[in-house]
Amino acid sequence: MENTIRQILKNHDIHDRKILDKVVLKLLTQKEIQNNLQLIIEAQNKIMQEAMIYKEREEFADAFFPITNAHSKKKYEFVFPMEQFPNIRIKDIIGLDLAGLSFEENTIKGIPFESDTYDLKIEFFHIQDEKNFEFKKAQLFVNADPKDLWKNIPSDKEAPFHKTDEAMFKGSFSDKKIVVASQRGRSHAHEGKFRDDDFAVNELPNSWNIISVSDGAGSAQLARYGSELATQSINNYFKNTEVLTKLDIHLNEIFNLENENSEAKQNIIKILYEGVSDTFKTLKDKAEEHFVTLKDLHSTLIFVLVKKFDFGYIILSFGVGDCPINLINEDFSDVKLLNTMDVGEFGGGTRFITMNEIFDDTISSRFKITHAKDFSKLVLMTDGIYDPKFITENKLEDIESWRTFFEDLNGKNDDEAKVDFQNDETIDKQLLSWLDFWSKGNHDDRTLAVIY
Repeated sequence: MENTIRQILKNHDIHDRKILDKVVLKLLTQKEIQNNLQLIIEAQNKIMQEAMIYKEREEFADAFFPITNAHSKKKYEFVFPMEQFPNIRIKDIIGLDLAGLSFEENTIKGIPFESDTYDLKIEFFHIQDEKNFEFKKAQLFVNADPKDLWKNIPSDKEAPFHKTDEAMFKGSFSDKKIVVASQRGRSHAHEGKFRDDDFAVNELPNSWNIISVSDGAGSAQLARYGSELATQSINNYFKNTEVLTKLDIHLNEIFNLENENSEAKQNIIKILYEGVSDTFKTLKDKAEEHFVTLKDLHSTLIFVLVKKFDFGYIILSFGVGDCPINLINEDFSDVKLLNTMDVGEFGGGTRFITMNEIFDDTISSRFKITHAKDFSKLVLMTDGIYDPKFITENKLEDIESWRTFFEDLNGKNDDEAKVDFQNDETIDKQLLSWLDFWSKGNHDDRTLAVIY
């Protein structure tokens, strides 16, 4: 009370200390003055209380919240930093529904379905005045999904050697399972061109199985046909029981007799070579038949022949081009590359099954005979997968890179697309969906095969 009297007197120009003290002392002895002072103090407190409510409201209304940009079709969440406004509560945000988003507990969340700029009204109140709501303007920018900027024009079904823009397969493979999916790249889809990748899977006599994968060269006029011919031809060659029986005999010589029989190995490579040579001849004959050159059919080719013997799995592999074959051991602790990759030395000028020059003295190095008691995964892919997911050849034999890759397949990705190798009833559709991942600058055809 004394402080209040002194302030009132000073406001009325009574500043002399001696007079001021006496006046204050006399005023404080009067009951009526005391009552009036109490009313003044209460009024001041009420004014200050209201003033603080208005002040905190205005501070929130003027505060700038940089609401993070969202991306259409991607999961979004933004939390308002309300710790600096402890007495302010946001009741609702008007306009979020237009973006497909919702607001709850200071958080904007959801999956926006369309790119645009959305004008928002933030409805808020002060905890000491909950009945009076005010509004604050804000904006949310939803960026376009990069995928939506690419056209998806169907390829011409009436064109010669037409093939589907996507393909998938699931089934058994020896005593394991296999899933394969192939998708036309965005660069081809944008222009209505064809899928140049291809694959073929077959169960063969004598308990053998084969999968082949091919990537038609982008510069080749009939790459789509070349890759189809390459995969179908090599698979058809090994449907021959006599050929497979010879493989069985030579492999038993090596592994059942536990003797490093170099002649038997040479005989196996010779059989594999004859299959590859037959594929080259098929492509050459078809080129002549359709009055085109072999360059028009340029395609890479990788394949594996797999059989389970009493001494374990035998994997016979071959590769020409830049598509890898990888074997991951049973406890996922080691990985091997099972083919020669035509990268580095050729610097962007990969080799194709249609090139006569691959049939030189070094071709034997393209064949591999691999023995494994068991394995967890056997993977074949085209460079549409290899380039964005592994980038460099040395990562193909880095087990950590493969762990990351399979985590990606398990749903650890921006699209949360998951390929479920346990509950695999729709695994082929899941893999095809996963292939639609976004990777800036990587829009080639994509083919991935996993034996598991």
